Amino acid sequence: MRNQRYDVPPLDPLLAFEAAARNLSFTKAAAELHLTQSAVSRQIQQLEEHLGIKLFERRARALLLTENGQLFYRAAQDALEKLHDSARRLRSTATLNTVVVATTPGFASLWLIPHLAGFTRDHPHVDVRISATNEMIDDLERAGVDLAVRYVPEGSVTGGRLLFGETVFPVCSPALASNPANRLVTPDDLHHHVLLYLESPRAAWLDWELWFHALGLRDFEPAGKLHFSHYDQLIQAALDGHGVALGRHPLLRRLLRERKLVAPFKKKVASSRAYYVVESTTAKVKRQVREFADWLVEETHAETLDAPIGETA
Repeated sequence: MRNQRYDVPPLDPLLAFEAAARNLSFTKAAAELHLTQSAVSRQIQQLEEHLGIKLFERRARALLLTENGQLFYRAAQDALEKLHDSARRLRSTATLNTVVVATTPGFASLWLIPHLAGFTRDHPHVDVRISATNEMIDDLERAGVDLAVRYVPEGSVTGGRLLFGETVFPVCSPALASNPANRLVTPDDLHHHVLLYLESPRAAWLDWELWFHALGLRDFEPAGKLHFSHYDQLIQAALDGHGVALGRHPLLRRLLRERKLVAPFKKKVASSRAYYVVESTTAKVKRQVREFADWLVEETHAETLDAPIGETA
């Protein structure tokens, strides 16, 4: 019975046509499909009757595609390749316990990857796949994502679990903080330093002007500015001593604890944003996804037990 929604030809004649069109030979198509030449010929005839058009011009020593045949060959090949690729991906993941995680590049490189060994050690058979992007993925199921770590205004997520909020304060390399030529004792000393800016419309709130405003400083001009499109790049520049960055705790907790970065001032500002973990509807039934989400919540909540600025320059 013909499907009322999709007016498509039967699969076997379609496969026979694709092989014959690709090889321009019924004989080669038959050998490839392990059929007789007459069987391939009958399937092509069945397909032509289904479509109501001629697909091939049969000549004494050659087989050629008609104009309609060329159009249908391209469409058939494209459809079969998509089915092939999809089936191969499904087969390759059928026996794996995969968890696909989408998050920001900053969270991925500065927090998730340094902590990931704790999860993989206890779950060696789970295949964790990280997709780092600044784009908000609205439909996790369509994107093939099991869970997402979202960096959004606090309280704006429905159905997600809070990982942690954050505080914001200047950070820099120890060498820069201890340089006697340009001391960093009070925020006013930032006049003599290069400041590192995150250039992103979605991160406009995370801006030096807002931090200065919270401290009551107006029209503040530093010695110079460097702009970056990704937060992890900005922090790498701070690690390399190129300037002072606005740090985010507990995202930078490890770097502060190891004194790769230091906070020269005690002044800090509470951020209006927070991190949440959101699971896709279909992934909630997967045990490995629930385990990963539970691990994220436990691990991030442990981060909040430490003081935001444990050590200063």
